[in-house]
Amino acid sequence: MNLKLWGGRFTKETDKMVNDFNASISFDKRLYAQDITGSIAHARMLGDQGIISKDDAGKIVNELKKIKEEIDSGVLEISDEYEDIHTFTEATLISRIGETGKKLHTGRSRNDQVALDTRMYFREQCDILSELLKDLQNVLLKIMKSHTNTFMPGFTHLQKAQPVTLAHHLGAYFEMFVRDRSRLADCRERMNECPLGSGALAGTTYPLNREQTASELGFRCPTGNSMDSVSDRDFLIEFLCDLSIIAMHLSRFSEEICIWNSNEYGFIDIDDAYSTGSSIMPQKKNPDIAELVRGKTGRVYGALTALLTTMKGLPLAYNKDSQEDKEQAFDALDTVRDCVILFTGMLETMNFNKERMEESAKKGFTNATDAADYLVKKGVPFRDAHGIIGQIVLYCIDKELSIDRMSMDEFKKFSDVFDNDIYDAISLETCVNSRNTAGGPGIDSMNEAIEKYERYLS
Repeated sequence: MNLKLWGGRFTKETDKMVNDFNASISFDKRLYAQDITGSIAHARMLGDQGIISKDDAGKIVNELKKIKEEIDSGVLEISDEYEDIHTFTEATLISRIGETGKKLHTGRSRNDQVALDTRMYFREQCDILSELLKDLQNVLLKIMKSHTNTFMPGFTHLQKAQPVTLAHHLGAYFEMFVRDRSRLADCRERMNECPLGSGALAGTTYPLNREQTASELGFRCPTGNSMDSVSDRDFLIEFLCDLSIIAMHLSRFSEEICIWNSNEYGFIDIDDAYSTGSSIMPQKKNPDIAELVRGKTGRVYGALTALLTTMKGLPLAYNKDSQEDKEQAFDALDTVRDCVILFTGMLETMNFNKERMEESAKKGFTNATDAADYLVKKGVPFRDAHGIIGQIVLYCIDKELSIDRMSMDEFKKFSDVFDNDIYDAISLETCVNSRNTAGGPGIDSMNEAIEKYERYLS
């Protein structure tokens, strides 16, 4: 049997290396379900439009269903001897039902076929990845609920800045993943137009019903221009951009986990199931998952850059260069999916050292801003208050003190305004829980945020 769909015009066999270089079945075979589902919709439409007989359409549809069931169950193996998944599907169909199978490709090109398969596949992956991010958000929310009173230092420039809570810190990542899921939903909406029926680039003379196939395949509508339909890869570029942002968020989180896991910080203990050791240093327990997630982010960025570079010089309409889209996109998808799953497991099994976090928050003058605010509330102009507390910080550094450990006599050396209520004003609990503006770390604000997140996830 001829294993190619285009051999009629050729008089020589393709060079083996050319054939291997040209073939895509090694990676596009994962599109088999979409290829068969799209072919079933196309065959039904051909029958309904009278382009082929209803009887022929029925035979094609029934056999395609059997082929899919056999691939699903492992009875039928997709052979790499075929050029691509489209060739495999059609050749298998023809081998089983003969001449009738040859009618399937009426009014269709591999150009609109692959555009359809790719959109269907990545449309589904948008939903799957969004659910995985939702699982991660559920873990985050569970931790947040348990740690609204777990004090820790907040940082700017990797220096201790102001006290926050673990719940507030993790809430920042929850918000990032909200945006990630929103972007995936937007991406899905834009890719949800059906290119089937666009042909090679200029449509077809057959009276196709593109609305019918679009509807049956769950698309919002057919695409609007046949040339754009077969050459557009914007939806994949957008998807890879979304993956890159997700990976970036995970990488930022991973960086903090690596810092928190260090002996100097000791904020967390990563479960043994998500750590590895050293071949030479028996004391080591390494945050390998966090480090790998951080490292694989570059790999995802590479896929986005590669596809942008591939597409930047392509004239209309379809060019073989576009075949380079899927392998990169599949790899980036697999990478991000695995990163989300593993990161979720690592986070869910992680222990947080509340005492160590709180002790760290008490050091580094994280309550200095609150001490300045205390003076302002007593009538001292803010700029003067800022200068007074700056002098106190220098004094404390010299004496190896924290501000809350100063005696009242020491406070009075800097300003007569200080009174005994300063100690309550600069306690961690006051510093955090007095910040109840929307989005702040205060207990009331955090409880409102948690309620909002619960509604969002439900």
